[in-house]
Amino acid sequence: MAMVQKTTVGKVIFDIINYIIMAGIAFICVLPLWHVLMASLSDPTHLARNEGVIFWPLGEATLKGYSLVFKNPNIATGYGNTLIYVTCNTLLGIVTTAIAGYILSRKYFVFKSFLVFFVTFTMMFNGGLIPTYMVIRDLGWIDHRVALIVPGCMSVFNIVIMRTSIQAIPDSLEESAKLDGAGNMTILFKIILPLAKATMAVLILFMAVAQWNSWFNAMIYIKTRRFYPLQLILREILIQNDVSQITSGTEAVNQMDLYKPLVQYCTTIVATAPILCIYPFVQKYFVTGVMIGSLKG
Repeated sequence: MAMVQKTTVGKVIFDIINYIIMAGIAFICVLPLWHVLMASLSDPTHLARNEGVIFWPLGEATLKGYSLVFKNPNIATGYGNTLIYVTCNTLLGIVTTAIAGYILSRKYFVFKSFLVFFVTFTMMFNGGLIPTYMVIRDLGWIDHRVALIVPGCMSVFNIVIMRTSIQAIPDSLEESAKLDGAGNMTILFKIILPLAKATMAVLILFMAVAQWNSWFNAMIYIKTRRFYPLQLILREILIQNDVSQITSGTEAVNQMDLYKPLVQYCTTIVATAPILCIYPFVQKYFVTGVMIGSLKG
């Protein structure tokens, strides 16, 4: 029999205050996205004169900005490069993170204590930018795609979450598999990881979003423009106001200053939309994965 909870005045007031606060937070989070979206659909003449928040398209709604953005070959190249970096970095990262988390979670592993200390130490202290650059340079990775894929494929934070999630899986499953002759790799990929899929989904989201938004490493290690990720091209457009590559060869070349704000807003939407579309599909795993990976220390 279900327990009936008594509704009191205090509980009603508490719920109302909670709804108001959450609605306010949601409004604050959505407003910048809505402003950029509406600005990207606005008439460039009206947009250039506007100084406040935009709640609906200014003037006649137009897709002219998106047309100019997609005419830019750098956008298509940046998209392709970013997809390569995100895919390779995420696949390599989730495999290495899963292996590291599995090793650090095994009680019988001889060097477990030393490795846990070593890994945790690197989370608090690191060599810094200059030593890292020197290592990348000496490996011959400057101006190569591998410089954006391999160095950042593993994160101590992700390893700790994966390790804690694997520790929550009963040891009896591993013992039963070993009695049937299964090795460590078979146990990891056929027993452990399927049971930790919620945590893996969260870590894949973390890795993909981090790599998608990354531009600093590309600015340091990549010299050739055809290797630029999308975010580095977006940085040029937003910070350096460089829209010459977009407006060249069109009738907008004589109105470059007029189209700058519109192109900047449209490029922001183009660069952000994929991640916003993917998130709802993994959101159901988010809370479960984070909680499983954080309850046990």
